[in-house]
Amino acid sequence: MDIRLLESSDAKSYWDLRLEALKNNPEAFSSSYEEAIKRESPVEAVLINLSSEGTFTFGAFNDKELIGVVTLVQESTSKLHHRANIFAMYVSSKFRGLGVGKALISTAINHAKTIESLEKINLEVLTTNDTARNLYIKMGFKTYGLEERALKINNNYYDSEYMELVLQK
Repeated sequence: MDIRLLESSDAKSYWDLRLEALKNNPEAFSSSYEEAIKRESPVEAVLINLSSEGTFTFGAFNDKELIGVVTLVQESTSKLHHRANIFAMYVSSKFRGLGVGKALISTAINHAKTIESLEKINLEVLTTNDTARNLYIKMGFKTYGLEERALKINNNYYDSEYMELVLQK
């Protein structure tokens, strides 16, 4: 397994994996598969995101196949510039349980530590996603809040847990 910062040449692979994520785990994302497939020029949007300042999307590869992703985004305003957020964490179902998620989160954390102004990382995870929650806890994240009924999918509600990791440099 190889983990690296995604480049513009990875945009199509990223979009394909994102669609898989939205289709297979709709409860884990605020976007829906149905909304995503209606987007105009989605790969071009991915290209813009991959080159945005303060945005770092890491991919895990098995040979040349993109099997997992995580995005770290540093806040841009001066009062929030000490924070970053983890978004869009996903590992393809056939590669789960092999340490891919841990490797991706570790890479994002280690990269955050290289950014002098960053002091902490925030993320949001569904309370029902025990695998992800347990990984984040093992990586040192602590809960600081809970939002009940954060998502509603087909008349089912999901609660979100908000977690943070204070960076030790």
